[in-house]
Parts: sequence; structure tokens; C-alpha cells
Amino acid sequence: MPARRDRDLERHYSRSQFVAKLRRLADAIESEAPFTIQVAGERLRVPAHAEFTIEHERTDGTEELEFQVRWSPE
Repeated sequence: MPARRDRDLERHYSRSQFVAKLRRLADAIESEAPFTIQVAGERLRVPAHAEFTIEHERTDGTEELEFQVRWSPE
């Protein structure tokens, strides 16, 4: 399998799309199952053993909350 290129992107979703993705992710986490999602044309498989963090940033009057899911390739 060829190595994947580095990438860093951000996608905007409607409220209903975002809720649906979060709900599917929450269901997978709760059942300790892997989660598959497509972002900008690339399908990602998040394994059940992924790590989860929540990050808060405040800069120049702007607040940001990030829910992060991190894993190493299997």
C-alpha cells in the first residue's frame, strides 16, 4: 500500500450533517467499534482503539472547541 501524503484541511458542514456525523461517531465509540468517514474525497477508518481529546483555544476574541480523534495506522 503506498504511503499517504500529509494533509491538513478543514471542511464545513451544515448543522444537520455535523450532527449526523457526531451521532455515528458517538455510536461507534460507545459500542467500541471502528468508525468510517469520508473527508474531502478520502475514506478514513478510525479504529476502535483511537484516542479522544477535547481542545479549547481562545485568541483575539475568538473561541474554538475541537473534538480530536487520533490514531496510528494499523
